[in-house]
Amino acid sequence: MLTMEEIIQAHCDLGEEDVAWLSWLVEEWDLLADLSFSDLILWVPDVDDNIFWAVAQIRPATGPTSIKDTVVGEELSYDYESLVTEAYLSREIVRTDENRLNAGIPVSSIGVPLLIGERCIGVVEFHANQLGFRAPGALEENYLSAARILLGMLYRHEFPLAGEKITTSYSPRIGDGIIRVDANGIVAFASPNAHSAYRHLGMVADMEGEDFTKVTRWLMSKSHKPLNFSVKEVLDGRIASEVELVAGQVSVRLRIYPLRTESARAGLLIMCRDTTDIRKQEQKVTTKDATIREIHHRVKNSLQMVAALLRLQARRIESPEAKIALDEATKRVLAIATVHTILSQTYSEIVEYDEVAARLFKLIGEAVGEHKVKIVQEGHFGELPADTAERLSLVLTEICQNAVEHGFNFHSGQITVIPSRNDDRLKVEVLNGGEPLADDFDLAKTTSLGLSITKTMVADMDGEFSLTRTKDGLTLATVRVPMD
Repeated sequence: MLTMEEIIQAHCDLGEEDVAWLSWLVEEWDLLADLSFSDLILWVPDVDDNIFWAVAQIRPATGPTSIKDTVVGEELSYDYESLVTEAYLSREIVRTDENRLNAGIPVSSIGVPLLIGERCIGVVEFHANQLGFRAPGALEENYLSAARILLGMLYRHEFPLAGEKITTSYSPRIGDGIIRVDANGIVAFASPNAHSAYRHLGMVADMEGEDFTKVTRWLMSKSHKPLNFSVKEVLDGRIASEVELVAGQVSVRLRIYPLRTESARAGLLIMCRDTTDIRKQEQKVTTKDATIREIHHRVKNSLQMVAALLRLQARRIESPEAKIALDEATKRVLAIATVHTILSQTYSEIVEYDEVAARLFKLIGEAVGEHKVKIVQEGHFGELPADTAERLSLVLTEICQNAVEHGFNFHSGQITVIPSRNDDRLKVEVLNGGEPLADDFDLAKTTSLGLSITKTMVADMDGEFSLTRTKDGLTLATVRVPMD
């Protein structure tokens, strides 16, 4: 399905600022849908303004939907009976006189033109399911009352309000709990969920009739933590905001929205959600992540200590063969330590492997000593799981070290590493222009420890490994491993 921006770009003649404002509206219009118990559709005019395009749609979380199908991307041609056409041409809010049937469901509808100065850049259509409609209680009355105010603000281009945007996965919605505060700052209504949240913070009395600011400040004073928002700015009706109230181990998130009529302030609409359990889970995850990081840090330190011991042992051994074997073992240990160094610096078990590769190639280059072998990377590895990164580091160490020893015979040269990804598979080609492979070379029959380690590591990753000679006489090592 096309995005709102794509549909507008394909069919409409709206400027960047208009599109940005419509996107902002769609970010905030869950308030309108939930308070009015309505499905909302955003229509924008085509270049030919006898045609309109549905570019966004939302269903209410507080009641039944009245439009079962997704209409985004659909076209509406001129129809004098259409609320969209009438609202667009009249520049006025338009309502149906009676409930109309939509797929057998009685639906009341409202069309609100979106005006910027003299221009109308779209129409929001409200459709409320009236099947089984009953007289609303106090909760529904407050929903509908707030919806009428916000609808007027939308028409006057005052919704959504300017303010700090803090979008989180646990931002409060209408159904989580609401508090209505009148223009004098007194709580006129609080839903049962809102009462529960504030009692969890420490409030004993009912909220209705209390000064919202004083109550909130008093609750926060018990926790010895300052209120993390400007109450004055909020009560003056200048900004919309999301704030966190914390008292001890209790956390409550508020989404505060100033309400305005055409002539005056109308108080606040506050959505309220008890996020204590969410915060506790976040703390557990953070603690777990920190523990994992510490484990990786200790593994890295241990591996570096092992490498240091191997170096020390190599210096005391006179046998050239044993010295070479210990040096190679040291490089393998340090290759694995490189991955744990990166993992100890992140909360993720996913590794940005280009950073690992850069450290690895530097390590191999330094180990060569006075003979300079340059390792050049062309392309990107991207992100890899930690297990894959660890094995791949050992594989690349063995391949590059094999090229240094046998291809260049410890003389100067260049090794080119070419990673690429396709269809959830990673392919790594390692080219060197040193001594070519012998004509009778057979990877299956090789007795090289390094190549045996490489084959074993690649097989553990369910991958494939080959070592061949190109037409140009270069030695080509190819590793293919799955990423899923």
